[in-house]
Amino acid sequence: MSAGLRQLLWYLIAGTRGGLNRARIIEALHERPYNANQLSDVLEIDYRTIRHHLDLLRKNGLLARPVGDVYGSPYFLSAYLEGNYAIFDEIRKKMPSSRR
Repeated sequence: MSAGLRQLLWYLIAGTRGGLNRARIIEALHERPYNANQLSDVLEIDYRTIRHHLDLLRKNGLLARPVGDVYGSPYFLSAYLEGNYAIFDEIRKKMPSSRR
């Protein structure tokens, strides 16, 4: 299954225009849970842009919200992504615009 995750991450993180922002969101949520407003403040990205990326990452099974869609509830990395975080980290380091 990690081959499927690798392909998904290459597409969502390295292969599309908003990939760098999505990578930053994943990195932030790896450190601790945040809600959309907090992520917007921490990453200095417009709230609507954050919501778009969060929705896309959640739709693809990379994020979870344990309390559902309750306003202000935090986002977490899904167990699937958390368990395979090394794959994300590997792809993130290979991105041309990576600051690592």
